[in-house]
Amino acid sequence: MSLSSLPLSYCTNVHPGRQLAEVLSGLRQYTVPLRRAWGGSLAAGLWLAAPVMAELRSAEAVTRLRETLAEGHLTCHTLNAFPYGDFHSRRVKEQVYLPDWTHANRQQYTLDCARVLGELLPEGVEGSISTVPLGFKELPRGATFIEDCQVRLLQTAQGLDRLWRETGRMIRLAIEPEPLCVLETTPETVAFFEGLFAAGAQLGLEELARRHLGVCYDVCHQAVEFEPVAASIDTLHRAGVRLNKIHLSSAIELRDPQRNREGREALARYVEERYLHQTVARLASGAVLRKTDLTRELALDPPAEVLTANCWRIHFHVPVNAETLGPLHTTRAELGAALQAVARLPYAPHLEVETYTWEVLPEEGEGAGAQRSAEWLVAGLSRELTATAQLVNRSADAV
Repeated sequence: MSLSSLPLSYCTNVHPGRQLAEVLSGLRQYTVPLRRAWGGSLAAGLWLAAPVMAELRSAEAVTRLRETLAEGHLTCHTLNAFPYGDFHSRRVKEQVYLPDWTHANRQQYTLDCARVLGELLPEGVEGSISTVPLGFKELPRGATFIEDCQVRLLQTAQGLDRLWRETGRMIRLAIEPEPLCVLETTPETVAFFEGLFAAGAQLGLEELARRHLGVCYDVCHQAVEFEPVAASIDTLHRAGVRLNKIHLSSAIELRDPQRNREGREALARYVEERYLHQTVARLASGAVLRKTDLTRELALDPPAEVLTANCWRIHFHVPVNAETLGPLHTTRAELGAALQAVARLPYAPHLEVETYTWEVLPEEGEGAGAQRSAEWLVAGLSRELTATAQLVNRSADAV
């Protein structure tokens, strides 16, 4: 099987989008110039926050969005419904996982996104929507959390199935595992879906659940867990868990932290207050230690057990064209392994570049010394798309 023939997508959560007007402005200011600068067909992986979805209850508003995409020669086949609220506030951190999948608001928001995506999809193209990995492990959860999530997700699958039967628009939900979330590792994800499908079978909904519910595989996230990504993808497929969407993303890697003081000092410059940067250290034994967030103290004066680890990986989405960031490395090599594994699947998941951190990159990082203008961001995103397209082509040829 070949990789997706759809235009490469990039996620617009890199741009503020708190009202529909801001979303439309971002498409005109960034996405259309990016399509021109890159020179290839481009899909907008739209992030439409809950306040924007409220505006899009109006048919006129949906028409404005559809027309803006058409005027810019853009298509849309996937939405990022992970961030529910303001993804560009001063502090997002663990709030990005709220509401979790036990809440009616999360379910309704997701179905609203499906309705709008159904209006935007090109004829004959299936859609996907990525979402939170149920919730965050360090936030309070009730005793029936998993069962409550199962109920919400099965109801959501029924809603997606109704949409398909009424409109012909096939849209699949893609749950996105992430470090320190309820769904974090591949074994956790497989176990959850086994339970979900079993719960669906008891209600006569297993086939429907398998059709509409799967994962968004974020390469950065599983690389941070030190999982061999090709084996991870194969494991999910063998377990009957559909990969509906692939986030092509890279993490920061710090090698030999004890002797690499320069690298730890560089890493400290990536500490910032907006997003959560879960940090995982792999010990010589192969075991891993997890820290909730990257802090200056962790980078510069870490506990001995973390300092003497072989390697650290940090959940900080960095430009996917970069193999190194000064004395730091990235997990870019994992992208090729992931794409080759995806190319072996009997179907073609949606492919999307998701580097949402451009605004919070340190001045010493990508684009150091450049004025952080719209032109600067478009140029950086264009480099990402070019490098990704090359990887996609090489991976397809290798299979």
